[in-house]
Amino acid sequence: MTTIALTRPLPPHRPSSAIGSISTIPLESISPNSAVPNKHIPTCPPGPVTSGQSEKTNSSPSAQDGHAVQPLSLLYPPRGFTRLQSDSLRLFEIKAAEVTSAIDYISRQPLPDPSMVFPWLHGLHINNHIQQAFFIARRKTLRRTPSCVRGLTVIKADGDLAVARLKGAVAPQEILDYSAAPEFIDIDPKDGFSVRNFQIQATKSATLSDIVIYGDDTALVRKLGWDVAAAQFRWRQRHEAQGHTIPEYNTFICVDPFRTFEEKCPEVVAIDSHGRLTGNVVDLFHQERKEMYDMAKASEISHNVWLGPTPDPSTDDAAQFDILIECSDVGRMNPTALKAIAQSRKRDTRHPFLDFPSSGSVSPPTWSQAEADGILETCKWIYHLAHGTFPGDDNLDLDGDTDMEEDEEELKEELPSRRPMKILVHCADGYTESTMLGIAYLSYSTGRGVPDAWLHLHTEKRRNFFAYPSDVALLTCIESRLLRESPVHARKRLSEIDALIKEPPWIAGLDGSFPSRILDYMYLGNLNHANNPDLLRALGIGQILSVGETAMWRDGELQEWGPDNVRVIQGVQDNGIDPLTNEFEGCLKFIERGRRNGTATLVHCRVGVSRSATICIAEVMRELDLTFPRAYCFVRARRLNVIIQPHLRFVYELLKWEEELQTRKNGGSGLKRELEWGEITREIALMNRPYAR
Repeated sequence: MTTIALTRPLPPHRPSSAIGSISTIPLESISPNSAVPNKHIPTCPPGPVTSGQSEKTNSSPSAQDGHAVQPLSLLYPPRGFTRLQSDSLRLFEIKAAEVTSAIDYISRQPLPDPSMVFPWLHGLHINNHIQQAFFIARRKTLRRTPSCVRGLTVIKADGDLAVARLKGAVAPQEILDYSAAPEFIDIDPKDGFSVRNFQIQATKSATLSDIVIYGDDTALVRKLGWDVAAAQFRWRQRHEAQGHTIPEYNTFICVDPFRTFEEKCPEVVAIDSHGRLTGNVVDLFHQERKEMYDMAKASEISHNVWLGPTPDPSTDDAAQFDILIECSDVGRMNPTALKAIAQSRKRDTRHPFLDFPSSGSVSPPTWSQAEADGILETCKWIYHLAHGTFPGDDNLDLDGDTDMEEDEEELKEELPSRRPMKILVHCADGYTESTMLGIAYLSYSTGRGVPDAWLHLHTEKRRNFFAYPSDVALLTCIESRLLRESPVHARKRLSEIDALIKEPPWIAGLDGSFPSRILDYMYLGNLNHANNPDLLRALGIGQILSVGETAMWRDGELQEWGPDNVRVIQGVQDNGIDPLTNEFEGCLKFIERGRRNGTATLVHCRVGVSRSATICIAEVMRELDLTFPRAYCFVRARRLNVIIQPHLRFVYELLKWEEELQTRKNGGSGLKRELEWGEITREIALMNRPYAR
């Protein structure tokens, strides 16, 4: 049979200047609203609710009513805390050391089982019939607020979270609605369907939490304390009017100023009073950029030519290079600038900053011969500058055996002073916009065919990169010229050079992007990657783990690949209902099997964003001994131009997996989360906001 082409739509070239740029180091000043250039969030179809699925989910006694033993807390019951006088509101005073102890204590308590808090956490507004119909079918009891949760929410009274921020602190306006009397915001979406309502979780968590308010304005802290206590009272009244009983939650006002936390409890200070990240609390924005920098840091791809991210102007990273060529959507082909540097009799002590068009911006069939010439000329002059040579050097008799023309004699006199120069080809994220020039130059400088250079850059030079489909077409079109003009083939006949041009079977199915190398033995990709077994072999991938989707190959390919090297996880849709936890062990054992056999495993679903990303995060947590927030950022950075985003339930399951790994490691004790549910989901929502369409 013929191969069934199941491909995902790729976004067109996205100019980074329209998105904003990022710095590399230092990272402290990165705005939560700054997007990583070229990244995007693909659409993840949720899939159907399979027959009987809702009934199976709803049949669990714990899922029906959400009742279970609450996690322990140092704040409940509130013994030993001074209560402010009120007939109905529960407001207490607390000190900095007690806040710190309570934050630490709650991080050591196990989370309830996912079935006890979902689908409530997805957001089930009474008027959102689409969301309710999908999740709860005929059982309305699943809409009830779970009573098995006792969290801890910290609010900074003045709402300025850029300075003096405690771990997990939120602003009052994120929680409270002042349109009438103070009460919790009715946060559940009133329409639409989503399994990724990360933006509502901080507020939902606050309704299931004891709440601590801090700040240096004592009057403001006290007023906000009464407002929050009133909101808690009204929340409880509303549930009681509907015949539902929920736990009693309390409000606490911190009587110590912020400097007490800085001096005596620094472990819970995320941002100090001067607006600087302390490093004591993991920050997802900072962590993602750090992982991106570590992954994309500059490395040498050919003699004296490096690829990497744009150097931070606040550092001296640029000083180690003689020439810097920035690839961007506003870049121009200007090989004459490189030629001028090569021809100059003087060595300028400054570092020339040149530019070049970004990957994806030169699109066949609209590209011109002048653009092709520009790419070749750029490669030529980069080569001569990197090697300290000049066109014609290879033809000069520098040993003096033959007569030389006067200009050649003059050139010979200049040769000793001509030194090789170190060149950085860079772009904002270190891998997207510089890919086209990087592959073209690697082909030119090494004499490799374009497909071979493409693979060599990834497998031998260990660079992670992303290319556009137009780059595949463009580089294929100019491959003959790259090889014919390559210094490596200067003395070869054209027939010998043309014999090097071969189109491997995997290139026809290449949309520009390779699957993402997360670990040396584990790749994350989409269904299109899984449908290209020739590409997988070329990358050293010998196993495929299909999560909820199945690759379609030609007859006989599965037998050639080896059925034992393919594992398919059936019946898992990206619908916020199907769990993955029970598949973790089997999937990770399969990945480890491939590792022991000396091969890598491709983990894929449809788009490589949710189901397969969840498995990869679980393996990174296990292998690298990372908490969920750090493993999430690790995988997110390495998925290159795609934003991974497991849905809410998968994220929650990964937090439970973190508990499982810590329990195994510490012999049943030592559980401690770096961030709580409300903190993690809030930061993820802010990280994803710039990419929302």
